[in-house]
Amino acid sequence: MFRSIKELVKSAEEKNCRISEIMIQQEIEVSTRSYEEIISQMDLNLQTMEQAVEKGVNGVRSRSGLTGYDAKKIQAYMDHQSVLTDQTFVQALCYSIATNEVNAAMGMICATPTAGSAGVVPGVLLAFSKKFEASRKQMIECLFTAAAFGFVVANNACISGAEGGCQAEIGSASAMAAACLVELAEGTPKQAAHAFAIALSNSIGLACDPVAGLVEIPCIKRNAGGTANAIAAAELALANVESEIPADEVIEAMYRVGRNMPADIRETGIGGLAGTETGKRIMKELFGVER
Repeated sequence: MFRSIKELVKSAEEKNCRISEIMIQQEIEVSTRSYEEIISQMDLNLQTMEQAVEKGVNGVRSRSGLTGYDAKKIQAYMDHQSVLTDQTFVQALCYSIATNEVNAAMGMICATPTAGSAGVVPGVLLAFSKKFEASRKQMIECLFTAAAFGFVVANNACISGAEGGCQAEIGSASAMAAACLVELAEGTPKQAAHAFAIALSNSIGLACDPVAGLVEIPCIKRNAGGTANAIAAAELALANVESEIPADEVIEAMYRVGRNMPADIRETGIGGLAGTETGKRIMKELFGVER
């Protein structure tokens, strides 16, 4: 069993295989389930992602009424205007927003690695799978690549905003998505690790400051930010740009920074954006109290 990114990449290089294959084999060994069962479970996860995106793009409103219908606006923007970048990039943003709007509306999503950061991986994967005309098998395998990197983060640091700030949630999701995209683009395991490290490095210090304690503001739009970061990191890695700090050391640094964060910016709904005048007003309007 691999316990670090270094071990993961080394194993893939020695076996001359993709990172997804290493993760699939580990899942078979640890769970004692068959290859078919493992693939079927991940396909179910992918279906959940696809259904959430479709629902979000059609338009949903959160239970609190604070957020909703932004994914539908982005889709309309793509349908009727010339975008600044390209359709695939904006589609990825749209899908990431859609997923988290469904989460805020209490719909079903696939936590990757958490509910609050669930839009990044599907946003990147589903948009770029269209661009590359990826097969179902390729899409499922790329989710195993994301899972492999997430496995290392969860076992060596944290993925909880309450424990490590939003860097642990959006940061980890963005890094996982970057590695996933590199494999989808047929990059090497080493490039995937560098993409992961670059994306996570870009997120170091990100506060978790949900307004009124709800996973809506700024969480939903932060998924779009994490998506953009993942794409940028993958582009750099595929160009053979490397992270000067190894991926495992970036994970360790993220964990240390999270441990040193004040409680106010670790999912308490007190500091950061939650502590602004508008954030406090929203809290009072919704719950009749101030923090």
